Amino acid sequence: MATSQDEQIQQRRTNLAELVKLGIDVYPRKFDPRDTISALVDQYGERTHDELEAARVPTVTSGRILGIRAFGKANFLVLSDGRARIQVYIRQDSLPDLDFKIYRLLDFGDWVGVEGRLFRTKTNELTIWASRLHFLSKCLLPLPEKWHGLTDVEIRYRQRYLDLIVNPESRRVFETRSRVIAAIRDFMTARGYLEVETPMMQPIAGGALARPFVTHHNVLHMPLYLRVAPELYLKRLTVGGMERVFEINRNFRNEGMSAQHNPEFTMMEFYQAYADYQALMTMTEELVDHAARASIGTNLVTFGEHEVSLRPPYARLSLREAAAEAASIRLRRAVSPDDLRDRAKAARVVGELSIELATEDPAELGAGKLATAIFEKLCEDRLVQPTFVYDFPTEVSPLSKQKPDDPDTVERFELYIGGFEVANAFSELNDPDEQRRRFEAQLASRARGNAEAHAMDEDYIQALEYGLPPTAGEGVGIDRLVMIFTNSPSIRDVILFPLMKKR
Repeated sequence: MATSQDEQIQQRRTNLAELVKLGIDVYPRKFDPRDTISALVDQYGERTHDELEAARVPTVTSGRILGIRAFGKANFLVLSDGRARIQVYIRQDSLPDLDFKIYRLLDFGDWVGVEGRLFRTKTNELTIWASRLHFLSKCLLPLPEKWHGLTDVEIRYRQRYLDLIVNPESRRVFETRSRVIAAIRDFMTARGYLEVETPMMQPIAGGALARPFVTHHNVLHMPLYLRVAPELYLKRLTVGGMERVFEINRNFRNEGMSAQHNPEFTMMEFYQAYADYQALMTMTEELVDHAARASIGTNLVTFGEHEVSLRPPYARLSLREAAAEAASIRLRRAVSPDDLRDRAKAARVVGELSIELATEDPAELGAGKLATAIFEKLCEDRLVQPTFVYDFPTEVSPLSKQKPDDPDTVERFELYIGGFEVANAFSELNDPDEQRRRFEAQLASRARGNAEAHAMDEDYIQALEYGLPPTAGEGVGIDRLVMIFTNSPSIRDVILFPLMKKR
């Protein structure tokens, strides 16, 4: 008859009380494992029975119990260190009396230490023949799904510790994430970039068109904003003479959530003096290729139903050309890139395509925002293979430098992989007068109801007045790179503790 969860919990607490009666320290202060389970499996997983018998390999290891089986006098535990599992053979005549009594009071999920030697069972399974058993911690709550796996994504995200216990693949995702960050850091420092830290609480939310989170400093009696981007502070450092800087940073945007969006996310942002956006395209290809090979050992990955090659060079498309071509195909009539520079013609295309626009008054949107809306609707999710989309409308890029022969266009690119944006870069606007005009245009947009419009930042303009050399900058979405490298369909799969709605 099935046992209720309450009965299981009571039985576990009873076993804990019995261990205390035996004089066991049920929450010991330390244990000294000599080997990890993963290392044992890696080193000895291919050794034969005869080789193990000849070597008599001793071990001291530890892990969480994910299996308990008994066959007459033969008893078995399955231990896991989160990466690998190994079987432990328990015989009453091979253990001290107290240790065997401990074994009889163990539950699924308990932590134990084991001393013994390696051998292979008759079924040829790598196993530890236990000579000592050490109790390390009691699992008072039953593990989910009968310990065979956790498939409920709601539980996986809310209780990541349970996900890590029963799903080794989840741990591998986060180990890959750690290697990706290390690889990016190594790549940047090898090229002479200095890693810096800039404020996460800012008096003005700047550096991106996004709605910020607002907080308040009680002593200073002033509002503060969690940063939406570190951009304006990093460029201040370039004004100060730091020619190559980068930051691996947390950003916060008070916006919607989706498979690619979490309100708190991780980016690497960097700035290089004397460079333009064209130089950063080549560098970005090299960065992504290096990060993939360093973290997963290959630059050929599977993402969803697609095989994606991260090997340079990557395809390149201008935004208006991509949007015009996609619109022509969808409408079955010719739409030219020049049509998308004309406000009336661009609005007609948007209407024919039934594209929903931002919350501000559509009549106030210029041709640049309309062209960008067409691109986002028709093109983004089709850019599966790595593709640079470049030359954005000035209207949607308030911090970017205009092209010298085309004031309606800025020197900006975004990198798309897997159908979504992974990086955003541009030649930096370093004319303080033009920057002021751009900020003023953003303020006018804010007055019309656009909560994501950029605020005026007088201190940043003042910094530009001291002189920003020609500079290019870029932000790379680390969460999204890890999604692609690990074939994870949701950003929540690659963030240890994603934000969740209250139960």
